[in-house]
Amino acid sequence: MQNIKLSIDKAFGFISEQSVAGYKAEVAAASAALHNGTCKGSDFLGWLNLPTSIDEAQFADLEATAKILRDNCEVVVVIGIGGSYLGAKAVIDGLSNSFDWLQTERKSPIVVYAGQNIGEDYLYELQELLKTKKFGIISISKSGTTTEPALAFRLLKTQLEEQQGKDAAQKLIVAITDKSRGALRTAATQEGYKTFVIEDSIGGRFSVLTPVGLLPIAVAGFDIRQLVAGAATMEAATALEIPFEDNISAQYAAVRNELYKNGKKTEILVNFHPKLHFFGEWWKQLYGESEGKDGKGIFPAAVDFTTDLHSMGQWIQEGERTIFETVISIKESNYTKIFPTSEANLDGLNFLAGKRVDEVNKMAELGTMIAHIDGGVPNLKVELPKLNEYYLGQLIYFFEKACGISGYLLGVNAFDQPGVEAYKKNMFALLEKPGFEAETKAIKARI
Repeated sequence: MQNIKLSIDKAFGFISEQSVAGYKAEVAAASAALHNGTCKGSDFLGWLNLPTSIDEAQFADLEATAKILRDNCEVVVVIGIGGSYLGAKAVIDGLSNSFDWLQTERKSPIVVYAGQNIGEDYLYELQELLKTKKFGIISISKSGTTTEPALAFRLLKTQLEEQQGKDAAQKLIVAITDKSRGALRTAATQEGYKTFVIEDSIGGRFSVLTPVGLLPIAVAGFDIRQLVAGAATMEAATALEIPFEDNISAQYAAVRNELYKNGKKTEILVNFHPKLHFFGEWWKQLYGESEGKDGKGIFPAAVDFTTDLHSMGQWIQEGERTIFETVISIKESNYTKIFPTSEANLDGLNFLAGKRVDEVNKMAELGTMIAHIDGGVPNLKVELPKLNEYYLGQLIYFFEKACGISGYLLGVNAFDQPGVEAYKKNMFALLEKPGFEAETKAIKARI
């Protein structure tokens, strides 16, 4: 098996090769701080050696639980927000048939999501759909009191019990939560739900290789062993003893921080494969929540090319030169589609006849990178040999490890998220939650 590759040479000219090489000592210190547990937020490093710590018993438990849901459900609702659903959705969307939801004969349940918003219409429409479906629930929350997933869980738990009876519902609800405390843990114990533990040492945005991500991915019919194997390969490839010249996570962290120091304040994750849209959403949370604090941090954005070349492409080509791009490239597509010839050639595209559609896409990718570099946008490139579980596992760990190093280089705690609480306090005050009386009075005086 091959490894994913990182190309950084198209950033040179905007920053120097020497300046990137100058990060060696600092990156080594960052890696040592991560592996020795001496960095800021060291209580949240459980993801670091996670891929190589998952054993056969854990795989078997996940697969057996997934089989129960697969055998008894047409739809499985994953309830969670942020890292509690984005990692699973990134992988499931990346591996699924693009039109899977239209298939009438299915080997796996349809996986849908709730608790990632407070949309009343969304929840109404979901519950209407589920009225005629055999469904199960995977509820993911350390506390069980986060507003969005707790609200969705109460609605859907009630509906499942009404439709299938309390005893049947008990077998079709899985709770992924804290080991010993919290509302969801209490409910799971009282109701007898199957449970998996979210370790205290693993934050939500780093949790895709825990049951948080692995169980939904297994329910969707994908090989979680290969996903973890890919991550384990990248864990070894970016280990503490790997020199800077061979460590792609270290190189990526160094280049993006040097670009940031040179005025490139926004990083755009680019894909040329429509199945990777939600991988971009997962990546945005990983880097935005990890680095955006203390008045610092590269702003993470994402685009789907060539689609967004017809909208955002103009801004990227000629807008303010404060951006750089990281392109995820898939070397070989999973299927072959040859472009046909046309006798009339009304569209003028006969010059493409006989070519694979993927070749057209690859030339669009290369042409776009050249145009954007010429337009003043540095480009990095991460290449996957194919889009499958193994290489997605590599890609996930590559970005996670680079994020830990990058946060250290930036001088922030990459593993907390204090700013996330600000909107919650205001929302609770406006909803007059008990215990927020002073906040309610203060905020109502402002509106």
